[in-house]
Amino acid sequence: MILNEYARISPVGDSAIRIEFGKDIDLTTYHRIQIFIKLFHDAKINFHKEMIPSFASVTIEFDAITIMRKIAEQHTIIDINPYDWVRQQIEPLLTQEVNELVLEKTIIDLPVCYGGEYGPDLQYVADYHHMTVEEVIKKHGEAEYLVYMLGFAPGFPFLGGLNPEIATPRKQAPRLKIEAGSVGIAGSQTGVYPIETPGGWQIIGRTPIDLFRPEHKEPTLLKGGVWLRFKAISVEEFNTIKGGLANVDHMR
Repeated sequence: MILNEYARISPVGDSAIRIEFGKDIDLTTYHRIQIFIKLFHDAKINFHKEMIPSFASVTIEFDAITIMRKIAEQHTIIDINPYDWVRQQIEPLLTQEVNELVLEKTIIDLPVCYGGEYGPDLQYVADYHHMTVEEVIKKHGEAEYLVYMLGFAPGFPFLGGLNPEIATPRKQAPRLKIEAGSVGIAGSQTGVYPIETPGGWQIIGRTPIDLFRPEHKEPTLLKGGVWLRFKAISVEEFNTIKGGLANVDHMR
């Protein structure tokens, strides 16, 4: 595989560069991104401030002033801008012949209490698809979901793998308050709210597990590249877990 066959490079403002590897949310594009990240780190390139992977691209932030100094050290006449210089560092990585990565599959089971006060939109989702709530719960829980990235709120996982049979549009009017742990559906995606926040996803359940724990060394339970499964639990089990667990390290 040669990544250059799929990569599209473009500037993001005056201090970042984006490399797109596809247009779709799928495992093929995800693997291309992971290969590029490995190549980048293996090359020990250190001009960047931050690397931000997403569904289909990687954005690399850099310090334009620092790079201008590097350019000045290398050129008698400064005839190149920071973006072009960064692009020149990246392009050789994209032309290397590389093999597919074998990625370790780590699966986390997340307990979810569906419906009732914890899933006020479950009935709506069922009615929208002319299903029973039991069918929606089954279809939502039988899949394995890849965490493509975290975003929107600290520890919020953007997941791929939702059964298209239960894909449901966002609410027309977002709620001003969604409880932490709420599990929702928005279009072809499902996700979990790690903190209390406004939001427009259709809420079908809630987990008693804290996804964002700022007091921990690793504050987010999930990270990009792990897989998630939802396990249906009762209200009684929800209350037992919520009241009895000080941490969830055993879930890793």
